[in-house]
Amino acid sequence: MKISLGYSPCPNDTFIFYALSHDKLDHDFEFEVTLSDVETLNRMALIKKLDITKASFHGFGLVMDEYCLLRSGSAFGRGCGPLIVAKRPMDPNELYSKRIAIPGKMTTSYLLLLLFMPDVKNIIEMPFNKIMNAVSMGTVDAGLIIHESRFTYPQYGLVKLVDLGEWWEEKTGLPIPLGGILARRELGVPVINKIDALIRQSIEYAFRHPGQTREYIKKNAQELDDEVIDQHIKLYVNDFSIDIGGGVAAVEELMKTAQELDIIPVSSKPIFID
Repeated sequence: MKISLGYSPCPNDTFIFYALSHDKLDHDFEFEVTLSDVETLNRMALIKKLDITKASFHGFGLVMDEYCLLRSGSAFGRGCGPLIVAKRPMDPNELYSKRIAIPGKMTTSYLLLLLFMPDVKNIIEMPFNKIMNAVSMGTVDAGLIIHESRFTYPQYGLVKLVDLGEWWEEKTGLPIPLGGILARRELGVPVINKIDALIRQSIEYAFRHPGQTREYIKKNAQELDDEVIDQHIKLYVNDFSIDIGGGVAAVEELMKTAQELDIIPVSSKPIFID
């Protein structure tokens, strides 16, 4: 059975999907892999282009009628949220009058920005890997950064203004749900559960054989420094990635809050298909 599969070229995703995409696991599926940034994957999910895809939880809220969440593969945790950075320190209230670069209007980072600053206006969308340079060059006044940018923004002469993950954790007491793996509901429960189990096996394989994953990760990563890659994987691939477990409460809280503010539509579908 052919299954179209999309995930990002970021180290956490290439680590997670290495075994699945390199024939290290036993299964009867033929996976057709697409690597693209998460905002592009979000937009592909809007038109149901992929059977299985990484998506932001903001994106999930927009496609919940068609896609369900898998229990494995999520980017989730504490101390791992998006940051707002600028060239100089400023009070967060100043941001209302500033040009802010974001990595996409369907990203969880933008959803968190909307929760933190409901009336934010001057938004400029650009690829996540272009944001720090744009802030550094003065093209924009501030930037909403994600992924490995969390570790490298000081190299661009930037300072952190707000840690939106930290803000969420203090506000809710819950870990921050950033992105998850979605499956088209029409695949059916047996197929979805088999793929969910394979993703878990793929993660477990990567943890057992981290050296095997390195070439694939570095081939696709924006930052090639081994220390940055290791920090990225350690931060975004954790127990929640193997099984979302108690993290479901955080997803439910994020969806509920976004629905109450009319940022995403209310769906009658459950988060999981089973």
